[in-house]
Amino acid sequence: MRIDCPLCGSRDRREFYYQGHASALERPNPSSSLEDWDNYVHNRENSAGITEDLWHHEHGCGAWLVVRRNTVSHEVLSTWLAKENET
Repeated sequence: MRIDCPLCGSRDRREFYYQGHASALERPNPSSSLEDWDNYVHNRENSAGITEDLWHHEHGCGAWLVVRRNTVSHEVLSTWLAKENET
């Protein structure tokens, strides 16, 4: 799989570190149940299809990217700098 870094161009995915879903997870309150904390730390949706994930260009420019991709075909649909999501 190749990922198009907006700063460096097309690169092999081995240059990047996968961080997880680009949408922020809601952190439980400190007084939440152990089950809530267990779900927050360990459990994620693993749906097939289109997803937006956060990737770090660890062995490149160091940028954080959002990668929109299809988890079934591994096709990368688009990429953009994660800081562009901040408003």
